[in-house]
Amino acid sequence: MSAAAVEHPCDGEPESLLGMANRIAKQNPGCRVEIIGGVITVAPPPDGPHADALTTLMVPFLAAGLHGAESRVLQGLGLWLPRGPADFAIPGLAIVDADFDEHLVENSCYDPAVFRLVLEVTSSNYNNDLRNKVVAYAEAKIPVYVITDRRHGRLHVLTEPVSGGYDSHQVYAPGQTVTLPESIGAPVTLDVDQLIQAGRPRA
Repeated sequence: MSAAAVEHPCDGEPESLLGMANRIAKQNPGCRVEIIGGVITVAPPPDGPHADALTTLMVPFLAAGLHGAESRVLQGLGLWLPRGPADFAIPGLAIVDADFDEHLVENSCYDPAVFRLVLEVTSSNYNNDLRNKVVAYAEAKIPVYVITDRRHGRLHVLTEPVSGGYDSHQVYAPGQTVTLPESIGAPVTLDVDQLIQAGRPRA
């Protein structure tokens, strides 16, 4: 959902967009607050299956040795975006260069150049992951963007970033496996059915 205008003291300078986003984050613990395309978005706290899907996704990356001396596998790491003066995202999962901490930009967010892959597990605002973030991550030149689409039961793998999106957008269904580009640092194959099952809400 997008954050509506909120009141703030009228004395002094108007509150910046970044300041407003940080204030909303403090007022809504557990929510993920981001600025995408100059618009503040607020994602609700993740449910159990969302967290389960993220952990299930981490396993093959860890097994491939991607959390080591050359790269790290991290959840919730801030990504500074080039689209606007205060744009940033907080991907659910990322593969980054091991020296990422030397590339802090602002607001606990890091230079997109250190990100090898970003991954999102959709929640109620799934259109943000499937549309707005496709453009934002492509313009940041993130090489690989993976989306676990829990609403439609599919896995999206986007590669070859260009202005406005990705040249390659492959969609996979349960029963298929996906081999990710080795540019992330090691060969990794994902089982789509396993990921979709992990993220499916329990009845």
